[in-house]
Amino acid sequence: MIVLHYTAMGETCGARDWLCNPEAEVSAHYLISTTGDVIQMVSEDMRAWHAGAGRWGAVEDVNSRSIGIEITNTGAQPFSEPQMHSLEALMRRIMARWAIAPDRVIGHSDMAPGRKIDPGPRFDWRRLARQGLSIWPETASDAPVDGFRASAARFGYTAEVSDEVLLDAARARFRPWATGALDGQDAGIMADLATRFPVDRVSLSA
Repeated sequence: MIVLHYTAMGETCGARDWLCNPEAEVSAHYLISTTGDVIQMVSEDMRAWHAGAGRWGAVEDVNSRSIGIEITNTGAQPFSEPQMHSLEALMRRIMARWAIAPDRVIGHSDMAPGRKIDPGPRFDWRRLARQGLSIWPETASDAPVDGFRASAARFGYTAEVSDEVLLDAARARFRPWATGALDGQDAGIMADLATRFPVDRVSLSA
């Protein structure tokens, strides 16, 4: 998998130094600056400590199954065009090298909902999907809300969290403008994703 993060820091140098500090107990394979510079921190064939506790589908040790990309951003600002351009080019190369499917590109908040919120609602997932670098729901009809959690689990959201936390994570990625209680559109989006991209269609032992 590829897991996307933001640094929660405005300066790339500070983020780089933190990621290189053994006391931080965190690392990532790549760091992308606000001007689009790409810094490789860890070899792609080595494990980096970027994901932490959480899960995606049946995978609980996400660090061992993923490449982590940190993007310099506080979480309260738009991602710059140079950043996005560099990210897209980097992802194309990584996905080609490791045969990573677009539905195996996730955010930190997808695999650790409630504990992590990055890359956040300002990140343009739809832009990546248009280029085949991620996925986006098709226009879906409303679905019964009582099927939302089961559909979310089939898609990959298997972390043991409350319905409210799960909804927040799913909306941050696929419907960041939405507010209020779970509704039929939320359920319809998740039903569509679960049908087209069920997590168990991918070999989890690879």
